[in-house]
Amino acid sequence: MDHSTHIFAVMDSTNKCGYYKINNMNIEIRQIKKNDFNTARKFAIDGMHLKWYASNRFELYFYSKYFWYFEILKASKALGAYMKNKLVGILLADMNNEPKIFRSVGYKLFTKIIGFIINIFYKNASNTYDKANMKMLEYFKREYNPDGEINFFAVDTNMNGRGIGTLLLNELKKQEKGKLVYLYTDSGSTYQFYIHRGFDESGRTDIKLEINEKEIGLTCYLFSKRL
Repeated sequence: MDHSTHIFAVMDSTNKCGYYKINNMNIEIRQIKKNDFNTARKFAIDGMHLKWYASNRFELYFYSKYFWYFEILKASKALGAYMKNKLVGILLADMNNEPKIFRSVGYKLFTKIIGFIINIFYKNASNTYDKANMKMLEYFKREYNPDGEINFFAVDTNMNGRGIGTLLLNELKKQEKGKLVYLYTDSGSTYQFYIHRGFDESGRTDIKLEINEKEIGLTCYLFSKRL
């Protein structure tokens, strides 16, 4: 954690936005717009090792689009961090008993079709990963009753280490204070970020994925925190 980071905040009660000055940058936290969806998709490619699951640009484009649509359709919170009106970070959360923000028949149809194709060609890899996550959540729910899931969290790789992710988490805490949330991540991502921000490791599973004739070893994690 960067203890030298200084944050100054002003809340706009009309637009429900947060304006922050951090490391000499002016950042606005607000709900993302549809015209920023493609930028968010690219964040997923860079930050969530989606290239592992595609053998060419064509596959990567459709898989990353599927991944983004699948997550945004679940979101009841869609927080975007903007610098000079440019998206530099995003956090999606699926909170219990809160309405979904974006509803689209087209998005649902797209995810259904691409999901069907993925299940044909990448069934073993996707099933292994999903089963590991589901098993960890099953054990977690035996003891806890979570209020929601952080289902997508990514920052522009050019802005890593500058406090953008922390701002997004703080904004979620303001809106959902006292609620218990969980998230999935793995050793291929910067999972240490969550440890440094007070999340508890509530599940861990080692898996091996067979993708494009390669075997990839991963440790899957479930982290949780009361906001």
